[in-house]
Amino acid sequence: MRYNLIVILGPNASGKTRMAAKLAKDLGSEIISADSRQVYRGMDIGTGKDLSDYVVDGVRVPYHLIDVVDPDHEFSVYEFQKRFLDCFSEITARGKIPILAGGTGLYIESILRRFRMLPVFEDPNLRRELAGLGTEGLSRRLMELNPGIHNTTDLGSRERMIRAIEIARYTLDHPDEEVVMPEIRPLTFGISQDRKALRLRITERLKKRLDEGMVEEVRRLHDAGLAWEELERFGLEYRYVSRYLRKQINREEMITTLEIRIRQFAKRQDTWFRGMEKRGIDIIWIGGDDYEALREKVRALAGL
Repeated sequence: MRYNLIVILGPNASGKTRMAAKLAKDLGSEIISADSRQVYRGMDIGTGKDLSDYVVDGVRVPYHLIDVVDPDHEFSVYEFQKRFLDCFSEITARGKIPILAGGTGLYIESILRRFRMLPVFEDPNLRRELAGLGTEGLSRRLMELNPGIHNTTDLGSRERMIRAIEIARYTLDHPDEEVVMPEIRPLTFGISQDRKALRLRITERLKKRLDEGMVEEVRRLHDAGLAWEELERFGLEYRYVSRYLRKQINREEMITTLEIRIRQFAKRQDTWFRGMEKRGIDIIWIGGDDYEALREKVRALAGL
């Protein structure tokens, strides 16, 4: 077949998961998640897992790379790529075309551009050297080591930026180590919403998460032993809810700040995806929730 992978990407609240699940149900396929936070067990509401989206017309669509590690585990791009390749091989062996769906641009691009990922241990000397650098300095250092990354916003935190620098440095110092990658022929779709609609969806989604017990989820994670500093590392919902629980901000400030930050993050996601196009990845954009347009494109281009 011309294609052996379908990719559906989009920013927070764009509706990409629901679209991917519908397509997977119609094709008898399976979804591989590309979300850097949904890999963690027990982090359900804040990460927006919305597992009900994977039930379409009463049929549960199989999904992978959700709830695979505990929150104290440092999940990396290397581990994502390795686990993705395992899932890809298993699903294709069953005669199906996998659907890679999510919003973590770095994860998706590591597959589509065949990033050379290696198992890298922490480098204490390098970490001491980087300790005095701020976020901008770390960003510059990373792009010097790996100019192809172009954008560091999807890394999310100082710790992840330092980890990315460690990996980039190790890769340069070990040019002879190879990672075997299968031939991947992707058909890539982007789900877009107009700005006003996306803002409304973000607001409604945040309200729904709060009603479902997002604050209680963060309190439960902390009570189970996850330090406030660790919760901060997960960003967005976990960062600002934890600050609310520590009485650093009030509830209204938490909600207002979260709305602003999630909108800003969605914009950065969109910027990353547009950058992927400039870096040679063809993306077919589907407007809004137009599933029929997506289905017709898959039928016309892939014969499925």
